[in-house]
Amino acid sequence: MNKPWFRYLSSLLVAAASIATALAARPQSASRPRTSRVLEIPMATEDRVREPGWWPTKGTPARSEFAGAEACAQCHAQKARTQSDTPMARTSMKAEYSSILRQHEELNTRLGKWSYQLVRKPDGSVMSVSDGETTDSARLSWAFGIGHLGQTYIFERNGAFYESHLSYYSAIDGLDITPGHSNSEPTNSETGLGRRLDNSETHLCFGCHTTASTTSGRFDLEHLMNSVTCEACHGPGAKHVAAMEAGQTEKGAKLIFNPSTLPPVASVEFCGACHRTLVDVSLIEMYGIRNVRFQPYRLETSKCWGQGDARLTCTTCHDPHQQVGHDPGSYDHACLQCHTSGKQSQATVRAGKTCPIEKTNCVACHMQKYEIPGMHSKFTDHRIRIAREGAPFPD
Repeated sequence: MNKPWFRYLSSLLVAAASIATALAARPQSASRPRTSRVLEIPMATEDRVREPGWWPTKGTPARSEFAGAEACAQCHAQKARTQSDTPMARTSMKAEYSSILRQHEELNTRLGKWSYQLVRKPDGSVMSVSDGETTDSARLSWAFGIGHLGQTYIFERNGAFYESHLSYYSAIDGLDITPGHSNSEPTNSETGLGRRLDNSETHLCFGCHTTASTTSGRFDLEHLMNSVTCEACHGPGAKHVAAMEAGQTEKGAKLIFNPSTLPPVASVEFCGACHRTLVDVSLIEMYGIRNVRFQPYRLETSKCWGQGDARLTCTTCHDPHQQVGHDPGSYDHACLQCHTSGKQSQATVRAGKTCPIEKTNCVACHMQKYEIPGMHSKFTDHRIRIAREGAPFPD
């Protein structure tokens, strides 16, 4: 069931079902202006990566093809400066550089008969688990996540990578079970300490939390760049930099990828390479409240998304070079691009209905926040809708 043809067929079937649902939900009106936009078909990230051209987490370019963020900043100083302050720019670090671990000399908790301890030592932070008779411990190698909501740890053992069974959560200033791990009491100290990642999981984790961790098809931690830097989205830029330095601006512009040129579906699924798309979620069959943090998937299931709307992509609200806005009112301008009482020209797609209640703080009502059990934080649901009190979580 893991053959490429099966995955692709599954992608098409899911896409067809999604499009059929969206079309059925749309009001039929002879007066609605038509557009000449070509229908896009949603795809699985794994299939996107196989196609020609750049896509996030693609590991085929050679390491020598990457220039590094410092080279990008020579010409794009403002964007590089503001991007370096975003959460994406701090998605990973060696454990010894984690501010969370530096701020806590010791963290303790208990799961059933197992007691946990995370201790900062001179040579790094060590996590240990014990039931009073058996004790196991590991020195943490990597920290994933800025720590604003939480931080998960990676350690190595016998040539394999493990994801820590417990993560740090800022809301409780302590440790609790890592998302995706079993809530059952560990059966032994090894599983209590962490879950072994297979090669594909390891590549995917580092592929989304670092830049150029896989190059020339080979996983290479020695030469990766921490976190999501310029080339994680724009692709390897060494040739682009060389051309621009040589004054070959027209040629250089063609040697770097600009995600803003993507059509709507591809644009959302570009971000979904790490944040999960409609097809990705369908293939792993992760339904229910846990998928509220998969923003592209949730957006693509919105009624207003339909077959893809250029006014409603991820970058409509989130500039990847800027901090994420936390003021609900800061997103009103995006909502009012569609939901306006102004007249529409025949060249544009139809306008959304004007809200009869309010024209400010739109997302406060139409993008509910949900807390995923065990994650100690609320996540904004990107399935835009009229959220009715007491209604079940829509999937």
